[in-house]
Amino acid sequence: MIANLPMYWRPQLRDAHARYWSSIRVGLTAAGIDSPEQLDEITDEVDAWHDPTLVLSQTCGMPYRLGLHKVVQLVGTPDFAVEGCPPGYYRSALVVRRNDTRTNAADFEHGTFAYNQADSQSGFSAPYFHTKPLGFWFSNRTCSGGHLESAEAVAAGVADIAAIDAVSMRLITRYSSSARHLRILEWTAPTPGLPYITSASTRADDIYQAVSAAISNLSAQDRAALGIVGLVKIPSSEYLSIPNPPPDLDSR
Repeated sequence: MIANLPMYWRPQLRDAHARYWSSIRVGLTAAGIDSPEQLDEITDEVDAWHDPTLVLSQTCGMPYRLGLHKVVQLVGTPDFAVEGCPPGYYRSALVVRRNDTRTNAADFEHGTFAYNQADSQSGFSAPYFHTKPLGFWFSNRTCSGGHLESAEAVAAGVADIAAIDAVSMRLITRYSSSARHLRILEWTAPTPGLPYITSASTRADDIYQAVSAAISNLSAQDRAALGIVGLVKIPSSEYLSIPNPPPDLDSR
């Protein structure tokens, strides 16, 4: 069995995540669902998502629609109460250096765009479809490997602009010194947020109930730390309806 919550994991949130998982396990046990005692912090996230014994994880919308939907079930989508978004949705901040005087995304067409991964909804797909109606895509791109790394690249002048999802941006603002060197230029359109998933053979509805109860039972301290205010059901069709960028966009 495996369970992990890799998408918004940070060392500063380890204890809050542990308490959250412990509370989820109470509901799982009551429903007769076996689960690991601790969240896995080692297994590669993609390997975990495809593990047939997966109890609970969190994925990104783009990997889900690129094929993961064929091997997992949606449990529900945590609602982080992102400003300007419906419950369970999120959007991306286009961030630039605080002292950069350019005023809109089109001004950065020939700048260096840092993205976390080419299969990231918030870091790659959302900014692509934000810039497409403006008639351009960033001509110089660099893959950073993570949202924090993208923010740090912009802050350090290695990149000029990056797209950071709103929840990650909260955590960067809270915990990273790079945040003071950044400003938000624009926001992308809202899309369904990062869903909780389970294996195809697990009782997803029972897991939804366990997670929903655990969110309701979060302490005020842990609720503030994790930022989760509820769990919503967003149909698979809403995730699958989001278009994907052309597959060769990350080739340079």
